[in-house]
Amino acid sequence: MGYKKELYNLQVELVKFQKEVIEKDLKVCVIFEGRDAAGKDGTIKRFLEHLSPREARSVALGKPSDKDKRSWYFQRYVPHLPSGSQMIFFNRSWYNRAGVERVMGFCTKKEYKEFMEEVGDFEKLLVHSGIIFIKYYLDISKKEQKKRFDARKSDPLKQWKISPIDKQAQKLWDEYSKARDDMFAKTSFDFAPWYVVHTDKKKVARINTIKHFLSMMSYPGKRDEILDYKNDIICKYDKKCYKKGLIFP
Repeated sequence: MGYKKELYNLQVELVKFQKEVIEKDLKVCVIFEGRDAAGKDGTIKRFLEHLSPREARSVALGKPSDKDKRSWYFQRYVPHLPSGSQMIFFNRSWYNRAGVERVMGFCTKKEYKEFMEEVGDFEKLLVHSGIIFIKYYLDISKKEQKKRFDARKSDPLKQWKISPIDKQAQKLWDEYSKARDDMFAKTSFDFAPWYVVHTDKKKVARINTIKHFLSMMSYPGKRDEILDYKNDIICKYDKKCYKKGLIFP
């Protein structure tokens, strides 16, 4: 089946699921983390493309303000959490502290330690409040990341994607790998595990992420037969993932 046809069928399933979310007054929160150029924007776009914008939206926060810096770290994210009937997709989230902020020195060691100690309790509250909470990490190889960075430089429509942090991504590759691995080991909770997605092939990654998401949901008219995702593209985090080559070094 071609990509467009398969994507169409999955987006029909997403519309069915959103109808259930609205009718049952459900709350859905999905966070997308990952290396720069791993495809977070494109994946979220395909999730949202045909959903009602009144009940589904993407959240991508900018640099914290002075007020944010003086507040409880999670405070600026709380207003964006879903209310009943809403689906919220975070394009980067509070895990900035475990990744970019740690690697780039935007937070202190004390702030990082406090975050790692508190994030489990924060997410447990989300789950206990009835929020359907899913965490995806979009992984990409160093070679493919460089290829996408180079493509951005020559594409006038993608200039907005180029940032100073992008320029450091390849140079600090090993530091980002260490931060990612520590994050997985310490924050993949039983009640909120990480799901890792291989994104070197963008279209394959998008299709399989939507399939995986829908396969975990319950809604009328669900077509289970089209929701089989590839285990070598998306996997629940486990230390065995490294030995199997499911996480890029």
